[in-house]
Amino acid sequence: MTFDLLAQDPATKARAGRLETAHGTIETPIFMPVGTAGTVKAVSQHTLKADINAQIILGNTYHLYLRPGLDVLRAAGGLHQFNGWDRPILTDSGGYQVYSLSNTRKIKEEGVKFRSHIDGSQHLFSPEGVMDIQRVIGADIIMAFDECTPWPCEYDYAARSLDMTHRWLQRCIQRFDSTEGLYGYQQALFPIVQGSTFKDLRIKSAEFIAAQGREGNAIGGLSVGEPAELMYEITELVCDILPKDKPRYLMGVGTPANILENIALGVDMFDCVMPTRNARNGMLFTTQGILNVTNKKWATDFTPIDSELGGHASTFYSRAYLRHLFQCKEMLGPQIASAHNLAFYLWLVKEARQQIVAGTFGPWKERMVKQVMTRL
Repeated sequence: MTFDLLAQDPATKARAGRLETAHGTIETPIFMPVGTAGTVKAVSQHTLKADINAQIILGNTYHLYLRPGLDVLRAAGGLHQFNGWDRPILTDSGGYQVYSLSNTRKIKEEGVKFRSHIDGSQHLFSPEGVMDIQRVIGADIIMAFDECTPWPCEYDYAARSLDMTHRWLQRCIQRFDSTEGLYGYQQALFPIVQGSTFKDLRIKSAEFIAAQGREGNAIGGLSVGEPAELMYEITELVCDILPKDKPRYLMGVGTPANILENIALGVDMFDCVMPTRNARNGMLFTTQGILNVTNKKWATDFTPIDSELGGHASTFYSRAYLRHLFQCKEMLGPQIASAHNLAFYLWLVKEARQQIVAGTFGPWKERMVKQVMTRL
């Protein structure tokens, strides 16, 4: 995997780059639709490519390990072959699921013992085991196994957790570097900066992660309930330490405003369930602002969902028709809304990239943050 930094905005720390992987090119900044169980909810692979033009999607190690299971994935030839997606894939390590399953897991130096949310069976995720699992899944970019601390978090717990995450990282690197990919192409391992919202811990972690010299680096443990301004403060601190010639991935973020603000701080890659989760509840992100399509005010609005956006879902269907589908609880409603929201997110980062290349990102970002977060 290679990364080329192509442009930097003169007024901010925003960057435009190009990431080359075995399954294709990714132009950054980029948003990555979340495909937890090998599928982006309510959106077909054809729509992801033809309408949304997603350059990379995510898979979830925890969920894919439980279903369909490693035997099925290995027999298929990896996740790309299993789900028919021929562009890049990134898999998380299951660390966030460990964080969210706090009632059914135990964290020890060895790893994390947890009970399946499906059938209650017991399992162990160790750093070595998670590397092996992600080899079987076969994503182009795989994540190190870490502990995502909650917010708020006691300093002593955050410090102990960080030291363990760093020890786990060294075990991940040792296992990763001593094994080969299973399907004839290279994979890249990204470490994850942790440290909660404590600046000294974040500095310590960012310096440790930077010293590992991997192909890219991630920032975890944010967007877990802390105020947005605190997120931005920590992100800027970490981005100033992480290598400039490697992609930076801010995990699990966020709203359109979050993404624009963090691009301005030097982040290159984003993922979040928000566009599809909110779409299933009728909340649409548009180039003009946010609209709740279930509101009665859209019942006779026969204009396209977003005529400026382009793409089939956004321009073919009217707001009135989409509202009707939600009122009738028709499956097509969430499908259209999900495709539209993802198309908007991909449009937003593409526009940001163009503004960075043109040297006009700073003033454009200030205007767009207000515009895309306006309630219509």
